[in-house]
Amino acid sequence: MKSSQFICQSKYYFSQSKNIKDKTSRFIWLLSFILGSFWLQGCAVIVSSATENLAENLAKAIANNDDPKTVKQGAPSYLIMIDSFVEGDPENSSVKRAASKLNVAYAAMFVEDPERQRKMGDKGLKYAVSALCLDFPNNCQLTSLNYDDFQARLNLVNKKQLEDVYTLGVAWSAWLQFHRSDWNAVAKLPQIKSLFNKVLALDDRYNQGAAHYYLALLNSILPPAMGGDTDLAQQHFLKAIALSQGKNLMVQVSYAEKYARLIFDQSLHDNLLNEVIAANPYMDGYVLSNQLAIAKAKELLASSADYF
Repeated sequence: MKSSQFICQSKYYFSQSKNIKDKTSRFIWLLSFILGSFWLQGCAVIVSSATENLAENLAKAIANNDDPKTVKQGAPSYLIMIDSFVEGDPENSSVKRAASKLNVAYAAMFVEDPERQRKMGDKGLKYAVSALCLDFPNNCQLTSLNYDDFQARLNLVNKKQLEDVYTLGVAWSAWLQFHRSDWNAVAKLPQIKSLFNKVLALDDRYNQGAAHYYLALLNSILPPAMGGDTDLAQQHFLKAIALSQGKNLMVQVSYAEKYARLIFDQSLHDNLLNEVIAANPYMDGYVLSNQLAIAKAKELLASSADYF
């Protein structure tokens, strides 16, 4: 219940209480109203918390599912459900972060149609921006700023904003991948890199060093002649592997595909992929992506001789 509603209803009920002559009855009547009002407000908090927990648990359950086919077929229903959570609790930034992560992850893992990828990338980015805006209103326009203003605003970001900044970086980098044929989108690459560099500055071990992984990918998007940096990409790949303790097998697969293939190092390429195929995929938080990583590693290894 909003404070304005509470005040208006209070005036009404207090005016009505005057019609009750017995003081004891009037007191009980007013006390019932006050307690009832606060119960309703508490109930709203409980419902909001339950929605938040359900959204986060849903994301964790999907991440730890070992059957990619089941997730591919079943997840769209849950994506619609989490959209309904956002509709029902639009001021809940945690729910919007979960919705952002699920949309971009599903699009990256399972969607092949470019138009669908772009739509889901747009939605994931919108949710991430909205979550940041809810938590830190001064940063509502962050993604629309020019580079210099963006950097100035980013310099003010502190560790309290770490989760929102990281979520925005993940969504924005996925959005860039889905819009990579659009040079206006590619022009946002420096800002996206800056987001992840800010994450590293605040806590380079956050989410087991995942920011290093995204920076490795972002530095591999363009060839060196157009601004790509293979040496820097390799440094970030190695750091991501070390900080995740090798649990995230997709890092090794991307290292092979995005770096080893780019520099034509077949030995590194094949060794990385064989390590992934032999690895245990059942690592908490990475089960689904590890299953996909192993399948991708087998595919890349099978084409190694033709590629090199």
